Amino acid sequence: MTSKVDEALGYEQARDELIEVVRRLEAGGTTLEESLALWERGEELAKVCRRRLEGARARLDAALAEESGDQAADTGTSTE
Repeated sequence: MTSKVDEALGYEQARDELIEVVRRLEAGGTTLEESLALWERGEELAKVCRRRLEGARARLDAALAEESGDQAADTGTSTE
């Protein structure tokens, strides 16, 4: 479950931290417990990024739909 602190992260912050987690995992040299903790943190950060991107896509879709509706109203045509 993603924490409130994670939800407060912006996309760029979460992405940058995720990049660092991946770098550390790829570098090796960590214990099994440290690796598992890093992997779990990476999963949470990936979820934050995914939610942020999905939210951005929904906002873009809504704006495009509104624009399309406005253009149809201006020309007197239906968008259906």
